[in-house]
Amino acid sequence: MTVTTPRARWLAMGFLCLGSFINLLDVTIVNVALPRIQSDLGATPTQLQWVAAIYVLALAAGLLPMGRFGDSWGRKRLFVGGMIGFTLASAACAGATSITMLVGARLVQGLSAAMMVPQVLAILNVTFPQEEKTRVFGLFAAVSSLASVAGPVLGGGLMALDPWGLDWRAIFIVNVPLGMVAVVGSVLTVAADRAGSQKVDWIGTALFAMTTVCLVLPSIEGRAMDWPWPLIAVLVAAIPLAGLTFSHMLRRERRGRAVLIPTILLRNASFMQGLCRVVCVFSGIPGFFLVLTVYLQSVLGLTPLQSGLATAAFPAGVMVASMNASRLNNWSLPWRIGIGAGLLVTGMTLTALVLWQIGTGITPWHLMPALLICGLGMGTVVVALFQSVMSAAAAAESGAASGALQAFQQIGAALGIAIVSSIYFGLSANGTPLAAMIAACLYPTILFALLGLDSLRKLGRKTI
Repeated sequence: MTVTTPRARWLAMGFLCLGSFINLLDVTIVNVALPRIQSDLGATPTQLQWVAAIYVLALAAGLLPMGRFGDSWGRKRLFVGGMIGFTLASAACAGATSITMLVGARLVQGLSAAMMVPQVLAILNVTFPQEEKTRVFGLFAAVSSLASVAGPVLGGGLMALDPWGLDWRAIFIVNVPLGMVAVVGSVLTVAADRAGSQKVDWIGTALFAMTTVCLVLPSIEGRAMDWPWPLIAVLVAAIPLAGLTFSHMLRRERRGRAVLIPTILLRNASFMQGLCRVVCVFSGIPGFFLVLTVYLQSVLGLTPLQSGLATAAFPAGVMVASMNASRLNNWSLPWRIGIGAGLLVTGMTLTALVLWQIGTGITPWHLMPALLICGLGMGTVVVALFQSVMSAAAAAESGAASGALQAFQQIGAALGIAIVSSIYFGLSANGTPLAAMIAACLYPTILFALLGLDSLRKLGRKTI
């Protein structure tokens, strides 16, 4: 499926990325509105946690199956259907009159997001010619990275503006016009694709969803519930479930039946290593920015808008690096990953030093240089990672590869949020918030250093 004119291709990409952005944005945008939702709808703390958790669970569990369904039933069809469902669910969230209704609408939002998000990268992978893919993946990586950190910033801005007195409902109602634009634009510009086999591995789909829930749910709820043994048991159960899912897919392939993930991808060392690196990168950033936002607002007293300005340099750096990724086309992917990892280590180290040296007198401007370096590193790394993962998949498996990539991205984000939050809140309860914040910087710094060393190791092998 190749759109014939460059203008048509880039128009289609714009509408696809708009849909992807507002879907991924809703992973975090709701966080700044939770206190208002609690007071308005009379929610208990547990119910409030589920407003955020149910969306992440549905999205993470559905990404891989829905990516495969796109290969089978048509990617454009699933994108449009998912976008319509997401838009309607957003309107339901905005109009929710009870916490139960809000949680139910968030569930539909997450499932709809899972339906359309993996189609975006799959469509782009088969729509653009090879010479344009670095730039395409760069822009898509910018959208994905921006969405992962922009939620609190945009949410805080909408809450401060309070358009038409909507209060917290504004963060959901804004999705409606944007979703309508994405639906109409994609219908008009995205080329129709041929559906593949209509057969679906429903057992594999259920096993993968169960594995993901067992892995992600404890990561979300563990700290808040003080890790009771049933929750630990659920987390441990993810290991045998993953093994059962893998063996089930191998058996189905031997019988010549449809599988959730083509086993050619599972046996591809480059593809699987790429997924592990995606988990590594995305477990470092979202968790860090979550606790940084809490620290800036709850400890230092910055407003949501001020904390948004303090972190705005990061998405700016991501966008600059992603949009200029094509300038590094002559550099090998390990070189680009290594350079990006080095920038991330440098930026995270500088961030920790700024927080330590300035203390309570910090302003948004103090953090901008360090977070700009982090953003430049993130943009460089993510483009190279996305390109390496997707290049390992044939066109017929683009949906499955895209779904796997983004499912592991969300799993990494959930794990990172759990780990970094546990570090920060655990140390804050027994020490000073500043020391806890510095400690929270160490986890992503160590991850990015290991990623850089791995890239150096791969480069060393090539030169021998």
